[in-house]
Amino acid sequence: MTTKSAAEVLKPSDDAPRPLPDTAPIPTAPIPNAAIPAPAIPGTCPMPDIAQLIGGKWKLIILQILLFQGMKRFNELRRQIDGITQTMLTNQLRALERDGLVSRKVYAEVPPRVEYRATQRAQDLEEMFHAMHNWWLKGQEQPGPGSK
Repeated sequence: MTTKSAAEVLKPSDDAPRPLPDTAPIPTAPIPNAAIPAPAIPGTCPMPDIAQLIGGKWKLIILQILLFQGMKRFNELRRQIDGITQTMLTNQLRALERDGLVSRKVYAEVPPRVEYRATQRAQDLEEMFHAMHNWWLKGQEQPGPGSK
């Protein structure tokens, strides 16, 4: 019988789940009347992963347009998003597609026609967009620091 060292036993295999990034622990006990469920893995916070999926200057704007206005072609999106470059829009759409938030359909035409839509996973964010809108409105009603 071969004896394995502790390092060999603890060494993750290629198909083993990757360790979670270091995140601040959050309370795992349910909060009364909370709409947010406890995390799937107690003691972890999904915020870093969420920020990776929808964070940045452009992703939320792209998602907002696709969620509330429906399907858009590339140049329609580009015209609607002030200040975005073609390269940046391409990169952001690819990332959103890779993460399952945007679907891309290419038609075999000359010139090619490409349409982008919010997936069901992205549509599940609609409530969050409404909550952010309401948060913004509430902040506009309240006086800022230093105002009387």
